[in-house]
Amino acid sequence: MLKQKIQDLFVEPGCAKNQAKSDKDRKKGCGKPLTPGAAAGGCCFDGAKIALQPITDVVHLVHGPIACEGNSWDTRNSHSSGSQLYRLGFTTDMQNLDIVNGGEKRLYKAIRQAIKRHNPPAVFVYQTCVGALIGDDVEAVCKAATERMGVPVVPVNAPGFVGSKNLGNRLGGESLFEYVIGTHQPDDVGACDINILGEYNVAGELDQFRPLLARLGIRLRCSITGDARYLDVASAHTARANMVLCSQALVTLARKMKEKYAIPYFEGSFYGISDTSEALRAIARMLVERGADPTLTDRTEALIAEEEARAWARLEPFKARLKGRKVLLYTGGVKSWSVIQALQEVGMEVVGSSVRKATAEDAAKALERLGGDEDKLADAITPRDMYAMFKDGKAEMMLSGGRSQFVALKARTPWLDINQERHVGYAAYDGMVEMVRQIDLMINNPIWEQIRKPAPWEV
Repeated sequence: MLKQKIQDLFVEPGCAKNQAKSDKDRKKGCGKPLTPGAAAGGCCFDGAKIALQPITDVVHLVHGPIACEGNSWDTRNSHSSGSQLYRLGFTTDMQNLDIVNGGEKRLYKAIRQAIKRHNPPAVFVYQTCVGALIGDDVEAVCKAATERMGVPVVPVNAPGFVGSKNLGNRLGGESLFEYVIGTHQPDDVGACDINILGEYNVAGELDQFRPLLARLGIRLRCSITGDARYLDVASAHTARANMVLCSQALVTLARKMKEKYAIPYFEGSFYGISDTSEALRAIARMLVERGADPTLTDRTEALIAEEEARAWARLEPFKARLKGRKVLLYTGGVKSWSVIQALQEVGMEVVGSSVRKATAEDAAKALERLGGDEDKLADAITPRDMYAMFKDGKAEMMLSGGRSQFVALKARTPWLDINQERHVGYAAYDGMVEMVRQIDLMINNPIWEQIRKPAPWEV
């Protein structure tokens, strides 16, 4: 079953890259042979857990050795406005005897203990390499536990060896679609309810654009999965529209919700002033087409005009200080193109952007915003080449994740965290102002001029 599910994900019809293939190439799928070290950027299990752990009020139980669970507290800095249960690490802590005798009984006891101690609305059980290799049937155990304990126990069958972190994101979405979404019917369905897919509330970014939606009378029925509750996800099928923030991770979920529940979707971004405004317009337009109050369009334009004027006034002092400064963007997914325009809006020059975790459509958008210069796009940049860019003055600053920071810092170059580990939100209008402020604090810090001077013993 898992093999067939993976094959279906590899020929995803909602993927722009697959749509452009011939029928013969489409049947081959888009899987690539894994090489040693491929899991350094995250295995399939890691991707599934990253995608689902922001559901805050459920128990996330890892069926495997304790090392698979790791330190879950700060794996991704996803905030919660309520329950903190998702912050706790739960694992069956499989030992040698479990590998010999099988771990299904141990898993069942762990589920029972977690429910008894924490009384969650649901338990999510994650399969790992060890459990899969010895043949533990997590689906059967979860089904039995659900029937006997009266609490939904959701299997997430995404062992690390089957693929990359991105595949794990999509398998996590499959578990939500198969076992959770559509299982609860709320009594407060509205004409302006939406879902946002691929939003993980990193550094509390939901609070930077959720108030904008509220001012327009638009209710965020569910963010999948940032700051979500189990019943929110179970009720997501009642929304009138879906906005996809990270299409590479959850485009399959969006497509299946459209087919089963007739919920249209579009891909957008809340990074940057222009992209935030376009996202709000698209949401309003889609809701009006589905029967919402036609005045929503005019109210949206009024809100955009007000917020853009306020944001540009706050950004004005930074423009002269940042104009023409060269920045390397080394991230992926939606940020590979949306942050480009955010930086260009204040006069910075993006000298390169990574598209290593982006869809073909993401890459096309990034290329368009870089003026069609293909030399500025790269799947990956080696540390040696990256270091040379900084030493040769081709880039004055880097925005990336934590794993790349040491290359920039070794080259005595400013660096700013743009990925999920960060503790500052950069979404919507207020987030854009904050990101520019952080860039200014970093790139214009006098410490860089001091540390680039020769040491006293070198003079």
